[in-house]
Amino acid sequence: MPLSKGPINMDHEVVDALISPDGRLDILSRIEVGKLLDTSHGGLYHTLRNCALAVLNCGNEPVDGKELLERNKAFEITLIQRERGIKLDLKAAPASAFVDGRMIKGIHEHLFAVLRDILYVGDTIIGNPQFDLGSSKGVTNAVFHILRNAGVVHSMTAPNLVVCWGGHSISHDEYEYTTAVGYQLGLRGLDICTGCGPGAMKGPMRGAAIAHAMQRIGNGRYLGFTEPGVIAVESPNPIVNDLVIFPDIEKRLEAFVRSGHGIVIFPGGAGTAEEVLYILGILLHPANAAMPFPLILSGPRSASDYLEQIDQFISGTLGERARCLYRIIVADPPRVAQEIEAGIKKVRAFRKENGDAYYFNWLLEIDHEFQRPFHPTHESMRWIALGRDQPDHKLAANLRRAFSGVVSGNVKDHGIRKVEQDGPFEIHGDPELMASMDALLTSFVKQQRMKLRGSDYRPCYRIIK
Repeated sequence: MPLSKGPINMDHEVVDALISPDGRLDILSRIEVGKLLDTSHGGLYHTLRNCALAVLNCGNEPVDGKELLERNKAFEITLIQRERGIKLDLKAAPASAFVDGRMIKGIHEHLFAVLRDILYVGDTIIGNPQFDLGSSKGVTNAVFHILRNAGVVHSMTAPNLVVCWGGHSISHDEYEYTTAVGYQLGLRGLDICTGCGPGAMKGPMRGAAIAHAMQRIGNGRYLGFTEPGVIAVESPNPIVNDLVIFPDIEKRLEAFVRSGHGIVIFPGGAGTAEEVLYILGILLHPANAAMPFPLILSGPRSASDYLEQIDQFISGTLGERARCLYRIIVADPPRVAQEIEAGIKKVRAFRKENGDAYYFNWLLEIDHEFQRPFHPTHESMRWIALGRDQPDHKLAANLRRAFSGVVSGNVKDHGIRKVEQDGPFEIHGDPELMASMDALLTSFVKQQRMKLRGSDYRPCYRIIK
């Protein structure tokens, strides 16, 4: 691996390097290489470049998408075809991804996971009539194929995958709590799936990895699911041993609930609220009424106010039926793990009785409203239907879109630039719903959950009551 130092870029050292695939995707056709290097609108290069840059930034201080791209304007990635296979030619890559002239093994694996998934989605999923992305079944089929192509679907594995959601920018107390919960889950032989980033995504994996070592479990799985819009903010943490990149947030969220057998939600900000609304909206669907799905909201004693505010928001928007779908456990990691383990036993019995796969929840009904990609713009945010004249699961889908827009305006490159250019997104709706949303977002601001670092937060949204 030839390695040479590049220039200093905004106080960040960079290097140039040629990277070999190590047996993964070592041979590509000219057509595939052409698609990956296509810089036109709809081409794959910009997605490849941005995701690769995020992976190479692993271990560095988290930044928003706009800052990461601007800090690394000189970064380039090119595919070179040779007789014995391809190489990646990196220009001005973050030097932190290398040690003694060689790329860190985990970052190397993640880099080629990016190549694998972007190529598969762009070459096989998009535009393929086999995957009707305009239908609910078509989207679910696409999610399954992406997971199978990534090698994370294992037919002979009993249900044991716990999805952990929460913020990437949390307090030290909250981070240590997520680690303690992960440790208790790992002691019980449970694997972890998160959004792959820092904070509440890394903590459970860290705890489970220690517990797996204590229990001499050598094949523990630490799955990280991400998508191009958030990977810059949530660079894959070093513990992730299977990284999967989905084309959008909706398919990423569906992958979590189809693959996982239970969910633990830790403190976070607007993105965590989006995830809460997503899973509640699905479980509120009448077709899923009898399906067991353990769902726990948990945090340390210091997060009691946060958990109470989330609970009040759900009560004020989706009502008591939604509140019955989850349990809140404060400052008790062993109980969280015990409840999840007991719930997963019910999941296994239900899947066995109904002939559903352990590795992918085919029977779960997901309304197409939860699957259609939402692209936050000032116009699309203004026209989100946030009234009470719709079923609860439809309202949850629309509330999720509103929070997705806030996430975009806070940390995603595209959203940040939109807000800088045209001002805050406007969110309209029923006065009571808007009051509940305003109260929750205001509490996030006060608790410094809306920025990656620092307390100087300028809202990217405006609530219109």
